[in-house]
Amino acid sequence: METPNVQEIIEKQVLTVAKAVEDKIDEEIAALDCLDVDNIEALRERRLQQMKKMVDKRSHWLALGYGEYYEIPLEKEFFSIVKASERVVYHFYRENWPCKVMDRHLSILAKQHIETRFVKINAEKSPFLAEKLKIVVGFDELGGTDEFSTEELEERLAKAQVIIFEGESSRNQSKSSAKMRSVWQSTNSNSLDSE
Repeated sequence: METPNVQEIIEKQVLTVAKAVEDKIDEEIAALDCLDVDNIEALRERRLQQMKKMVDKRSHWLALGYGEYYEIPLEKEFFSIVKASERVVYHFYRENWPCKVMDRHLSILAKQHIETRFVKINAEKSPFLAEKLKIVVGFDELGGTDEFSTEELEERLAKAQVIIFEGESSRNQSKSSAKMRSVWQSTNSNSLDSE
């Protein structure tokens, strides 16, 4: 009995998958062909409602201070901001060059990602938070150097799901719903905070 070679098996599997994808696309095209004026109007109305909700969300975010990168002067404010926000990027900083590099990048990203609140807090004035959150020092996940790009930081924040990001540019918006995640490391695999 002759056994089929690996290449033939792979070719058959690829053809099977391609056929399934083609069938799904054909179904979607057929469904679009069957749309009448009422269906198109219903789709248009649904999309308008989605756009209105997004505008309302955007206005709400801007009213709460999203779209800006700013400092929280007191530890107690940190908790109220984190509780009131779906997504937060916080930077525990010190008055040194690496933190100024991070400030520059976060300031840019805050304006581009108004779905996320960007804040900073002085690590030396917030020893309780720094200890409890096990704040990480450095740029290890950004190449271990302060010469990383804003785009690299943006990709790292997207990986941690604290910003909505799709594609190669921060100007692209995703409709996925990212949940708030803390971006610190100890036993956690997500690391970004810098001192």
